Amino acid sequence: MASWPDFRPTALLLALTEAEVDFVVVGGVAMIVHGSARPTADLDICYAIDASNLNALGAVLVELGARLRGLEEDLPFVPDGGTLKRTVILALSTPDGEIDLLVDPAGSPGYARLRERSEETTLDGIAFRVASLDDLESMKRAAGRPKDLIDLEEIEVIRRLRRELGRS
Repeated sequence: MASWPDFRPTALLLALTEAEVDFVVVGGVAMIVHGSARPTADLDICYAIDASNLNALGAVLVELGARLRGLEEDLPFVPDGGTLKRTVILALSTPDGEIDLLVDPAGSPGYARLRERSEETTLDGIAFRVASLDDLESMKRAAGRPKDLIDLEEIEVIRRLRRELGRS
């Protein structure tokens, strides 16, 4: 999982963790960490919204050269703590790949519980938190897109394999 063309999730994760941003990985990368085989082209994170965390996250986004994704023209955008405080979802592009910032994704129990129930994992020496399978399932059900329905089936397969291997 370390790198795909135009998507370097470990570079994004390293920048976030080195800046001590309080976040939990959700979405496709979280599915892959849990054992999914499906590819993804972006990093989805949910994060704490206290001022110091928003400022740390904003500083990382500036360092990463984050730009608003999906706009025809390059609008001025400064992802500082003040800007982040006013957003609920933000789709960004960086030279290391796309990153989606989600304050309270549908189906999520809220950041505090999401973090509490998350699991710590390590990828290429980078320690970070990833949403639990239960919380991923809730978020996938709430999103209900075709790829989320496929992910729901895969979550069941992952659970079955874990039971068979004696790993709940």
